[in-house]
Amino acid sequence: MAKKSKIVKEMKRQKLVAEYADRRRALKAEGDYMALQKLPRDSSSTRQKNRCAVSGRPRGYLSKFQVSRIVFRELALKGQIPGITKSSW
Repeated sequence: MAKKSKIVKEMKRQKLVAEYADRRRALKAEGDYMALQKLPRDSSSTRQKNRCAVSGRPRGYLSKFQVSRIVFRELALKGQIPGITKSSW
């Protein structure tokens, strides 16, 4: 499990990105890069990091399911993800 502080910080980033999205888009269209620099750093969408919705793990993230590879395997083996079965050949 990730530290609570990391998870909270990432949630704060997501809120900032959503709040400043229109303003950033308008400034980029105008080409006003000086005003863009004055916006908060965390309002840029490139600073976001995908994290597992269950464990908060930043690595091994599967975007289709929004969980890490470890949680994905556990959920798949329990049968909680529809359409996913363990393969054997």
